[in-house]
Amino acid sequence: MKNFHVRKGDLVVVTSGAYKGKRGKILRIVGERVIVEKVAMIKRHTKATQKNPQGGIVDKEGSIHISNVALFDDKLGRGTRTKIGVDGDHKVRLGVKSGTKFPTAGM
Repeated sequence: MKNFHVRKGDLVVVTSGAYKGKRGKILRIVGERVIVEKVAMIKRHTKATQKNPQGGIVDKEGSIHISNVALFDDKLGRGTRTKIGVDGDHKVRLGVKSGTKFPTAGM
C-alpha cells in the first residue's frame, strides 16, 4: 500500500481539471484515484434488484486523480502542500506555509 499526501476523511480542494476549486471530503481511495464527496458526479444506469426494485438512473461520485487534489487548510482558506513533521513521538502532516497540523492516523 502506497502512502499518499491525503487520506480517507480529509477535506480537500480540487486544484486542476473540470472540477477546479470544488471542496469535499474524501470518501475512498482507489489505486491512485480518489472519490470526493459531491465532486465529479456521474450518472449510473442500474438494473432493478431486490435492494432497488425500481432500477433507473442514479447519481454517484466519480473518481479524480490523486495529484489533482490538495489538503484544505482553514488557516489559509485554500489548498496546501504538506510535509511530515514530528510532534512528540507521533508523526503529523504539517502545512508547508502555515504550519497547520493535520493528524496522520496509523503513523
